[in-house]
Amino acid sequence: MTATATADATVRADCVADPAGTLTFELTTATATAPGPRAVLLLRRRGGAGTTVRLALNSSATGRLRAVLEPATELPEGWWDTYVEEPGSEHMPAVLPGLRDLRTLVDRAPDAATATVRWRVPYPTLDGRLAVRSWVRAPHAEAGAIRVGPAGMSVEGVLYGAGAGEGAVVEARLQGDPSRLHRVPLTATGEPGGFAFTLPYAPLVTGPVAEEQLWWLWLIPAPGAKAVRISRILDDVWTRHKTFVYPGRPVAEGAMATPCYTVGNDLSVRVEPRPATA
Repeated sequence: MTATATADATVRADCVADPAGTLTFELTTATATAPGPRAVLLLRRRGGAGTTVRLALNSSATGRLRAVLEPATELPEGWWDTYVEEPGSEHMPAVLPGLRDLRTLVDRAPDAATATVRWRVPYPTLDGRLAVRSWVRAPHAEAGAIRVGPAGMSVEGVLYGAGAGEGAVVEARLQGDPSRLHRVPLTATGEPGGFAFTLPYAPLVTGPVAEEQLWWLWLIPAPGAKAVRISRILDDVWTRHKTFVYPGRPVAEGAMATPCYTVGNDLSVRVEPRPATA
């Protein structure tokens, strides 16, 4: 089957999230191209050949076709594009985004004891299609408040699905060079699963910085335990890469460090050459 170009799509979907994390899609279509009775809403993972999830389309009380993505439905981590698929038809239109009511995602948070955090956020792609960002983390370290000081950053957060014990640390790892890392102690805060740490920037710069470096941040709950990527996913923001911007600070001679999020909402520190005019 082949997908039509966005400009040819005739299907638009409104999406509502409920407090349990269920996503409901209601489709609006041109009468001449309305899906047949056996059509489904197809979710295809980007970059994952053959990885698809099909959701039944049923008539709602408003007369529109409705598909429901339940929290228990398996949706592996990744970016999922949406299409309408009809058996026997090669025409598989991409779905365009309609209204998105995701207010409940902002106020919803799992219990700290939750073993596996599953989170889904519908969003519009850059070329105007409807997609779903899915995260599956077990355990999960959710970043909260970030405070930027003159020589480092302080972070608070919540650890889900694991307990931080004696010897817990946060580890900064240089992307592409696993031999370069720096650890700082982790402290517990008053709330269930709460943690905090302070990361100075100076240990990340051991010589001249000729090009941009990205240091990923991992939480290690106890010596020998599995490292947990520190991210911020528990709301309605599908990517913080360019929208959550923090001030940079000069580090050593000719270098600058800045907290940042990756496209996938993972917390990092960017170290780059400091402009001569900074």
